[in-house]
Amino acid sequence: MGRADARKARKRAARPSGIRRFFTWKKLLGTFFGLVLLCMGAFIVLYLVIDVPEGNPDAQVQSNVYKYSDGATMARTGKVNRELVDLAEVPEGVQHTFVAAENKTFYTDKGIDLKGTARGMLNTVMGKGKQGGSTITQQYVKNYYLTQEQTVSRKLKELVISLKVDQKQSKDDILAGYINTSYYGRGAWGIQAAAQAYYGEDASKLSVPQGAYLAALLQAPNQYDWALASDTGKRLAKARWNYVLDNMVGMHWLSASDRQGMTFDKPIPPKAASGLQGQEGYLYTAARDEVMKELNLTEAQFDAGGYTVTLNINRNKQKQLEKSVKQQLNDKLDRKDKKADARVQAGAVSVDPKTGKVLALYGGEGLSEHYVNNATRTDYQPASTFKPLILAAALEDKATTQSGQNITADTIYDGTSRRPVVDNGEKVGFAPPNEDKKSYGPVTLQTAMNKSINSVFAQLGVDVGMDQVMATAKKLGMDSGDLKPFPAQTLGTMGASPMEMAGVYATLDNHGKKVTPQIVKSVSKQGDRIPLDDAVGEQVISRGAADSVTSVLTGVVDDGTAKTSVRDNAVREGQQVAGKTGTSDDNKSAWFTGYTPDLVTSVGLFGEGALKSSEAGAHVSMEGAGGLPRVDGGSFPAQIWAQYTFNSSSANGKFDLDTDMGKAVQPTTTAPATPTEEPSTDPTPSKSESTEPTPTQSSPSETPTSETPTTEPTQTLPVPTDSPTASWPDDPVEPENGGGNGNGRD
Repeated sequence: MGRADARKARKRAARPSGIRRFFTWKKLLGTFFGLVLLCMGAFIVLYLVIDVPEGNPDAQVQSNVYKYSDGATMARTGKVNRELVDLAEVPEGVQHTFVAAENKTFYTDKGIDLKGTARGMLNTVMGKGKQGGSTITQQYVKNYYLTQEQTVSRKLKELVISLKVDQKQSKDDILAGYINTSYYGRGAWGIQAAAQAYYGEDASKLSVPQGAYLAALLQAPNQYDWALASDTGKRLAKARWNYVLDNMVGMHWLSASDRQGMTFDKPIPPKAASGLQGQEGYLYTAARDEVMKELNLTEAQFDAGGYTVTLNINRNKQKQLEKSVKQQLNDKLDRKDKKADARVQAGAVSVDPKTGKVLALYGGEGLSEHYVNNATRTDYQPASTFKPLILAAALEDKATTQSGQNITADTIYDGTSRRPVVDNGEKVGFAPPNEDKKSYGPVTLQTAMNKSINSVFAQLGVDVGMDQVMATAKKLGMDSGDLKPFPAQTLGTMGASPMEMAGVYATLDNHGKKVTPQIVKSVSKQGDRIPLDDAVGEQVISRGAADSVTSVLTGVVDDGTAKTSVRDNAVREGQQVAGKTGTSDDNKSAWFTGYTPDLVTSVGLFGEGALKSSEAGAHVSMEGAGGLPRVDGGSFPAQIWAQYTFNSSSANGKFDLDTDMGKAVQPTTTAPATPTEEPSTDPTPSKSESTEPTPTQSSPSETPTSETPTTEPTQTLPVPTDSPTASWPDDPVEPENGGGNGNGRD
């Protein structure tokens, strides 16, 4: 064999044969670098093509949270139990527990873990399901921008978006997004909901050991829930907790000595979701309505969530009000077997007159049993609780009787039942009966308020001017009912709510400075507090007028329609009280609205057809309820008011009044002391049918005189200066617009 043949033989021997001809090391190396370049190119294309998307709407859904004034959670509403919080609200040590648990290089990495992502993609391709290894940034991107689906394309998107997010957002923003969008078990999304669910605390009050447990939960929320976990689950949860704290020591975020002293803080047992049981449903609806009105929000905007609403409700006073309604009303009714009892609905609101805070509210039997909130409904008449507003209008406007006398608490009017109301010598077509058809003859306005004499206040309203009366009512806070200025409105025939009446009387208690009851203490969204209007406004009537009305209203308690239930109440401890009863036509509503120097409460009972009856929802009479012939303001309403107030208001409270008139200043002589029955409507009544003076008084002359009564009326009383005649009208006119039913109203 020649040299040439030998060389050819050696080349043939060195040349790979078979499959080796296609996979040489050069080709493999070239292919590898080609693939790397191809992947890099593909990644560059993906980086250029894939933008950071809008946040996942589901990751932004929050609940609205309602809290009592002391910070205790009352209720959460919404589809998702989440309340976003700023990272600044989370203690720094607690922040570090999440980094130590999930991503120790979080503060220095670029937002991705290539090895972990590659491992996750390989496991996905191989069908091994969900795998860990992602950074906090990647988990945040998955929670907030993407979905939980396990696909290669989703993993690639996660990688690209994580890089971009890390470049655009600060580490604090990313960490805040992560802890707010993660699921912790017990239906809790986000650290705030988790802190409440596991420790009954806000996130701002979490300790490092508590934070370490919540961080450990993220690996397996259901398996590590201490209340539900098996022995193995508890062992694994404890091991994970230790892992988190040990990593914190290694990262120099926790000293070894502090770590040594830390013990595992077992979470509280799971609670039923904060709901709307009992009165909470009414508190929620009232607060919700107030926030939407105050912030001008639609239902859709508010229900989108994220609001934390703290109420002014004082839990102790709330419990006391509920207890008072139960003991003074509900325990005395048999709603199941007695039709009259089933008709009675109760509503009440209690307000601090200095601040306008609604401290307690009673809305009914419960939102699931009675959807309408009785504390805020405005479809029932306030009846005689409106009378103090007529007096306030008279005093504020310095009104005079039709004979020119200045109107004060000692001004004398004719209290004869069905006495026709006169304006400038002309009958106005209104002659209201008094309660139980009683006639009183000449009485002072103080006595007329004490006895709630309709005929007197009907004439007073016309003397003042019904336009002025309605204007004053609006100033004081009445704005929901029909305030047209016709005389029958003096009987309180417009609509009003306990909330509204509590505000009106709080304004009187606050010396004429406008008080608008506020059930909401504060509102925040994602930690940002939203300013609210002040509950206390400007001076709407003079202090003298307001204080004079308060002084007069003490007489209703001391010597009037509320004396039995309020003045002589066994639990009263010296509190000075002003208030007014009210009972509407046909006994469809009954009220007591009253106040001490530091607490105003309005209690209303409403006759409503039972849900499962033919009269469901209709306004009906409460006659016979609780075994009473008639439910008036001095019965159940005053009894509820007294038990609640005397157990909630400061003892020995005294009014600071700037006035020289009324019961609180000086007792008033009533004339006559004993009422008579309503006289006949005979057009020519005999002298005996007329209202006669008491034996110690002389009969008034038939001619009105302009004599002004002194502060202490003498025993010889002038004829009421506002009375057109001492005789009866030829044809007494029935009250218009529900002005009476023959029995009159209080």
